[in-house]
Amino acid sequence: MSDKRTTGREGEDCAAAVLRSNGYRILDTNFRSPFGEIDIIAEESGFLVFVEVKRRRGSSFGASLEAVDARKRLHIIRSAQVYLKKNRCADRRIRFDVVGIDGDTVRVIRHAFGEERG
Repeated sequence: MSDKRTTGREGEDCAAAVLRSNGYRILDTNFRSPFGEIDIIAEESGFLVFVEVKRRRGSSFGASLEAVDARKRLHIIRSAQVYLKKNRCADRRIRFDVVGIDGDTVRVIRHAFGEERG
């Protein structure tokens, strides 16, 4: 496994643990669509939550949350639409969260982008 992929997997595992400790129930991980991948899909406070995880070991490429740019957000939103249609849950309340991991610091940003629905 490449170093980048290992970093991503470790970040997703860490994020899932933090989300669980904050009351999220993990439903799926690494959901793939023609538009890309959603790292974590969970339920929390009545919402179906699509979670993007970004981890940076160092600061040479900027903070982790900076990596979720407009293009990435669009891919996540489109992938979420595929998930909703595939799983027949288009009427669910949804939101998009981001977990940023920079070194030992983990930040969960609720309602990070897109319109909350429901």
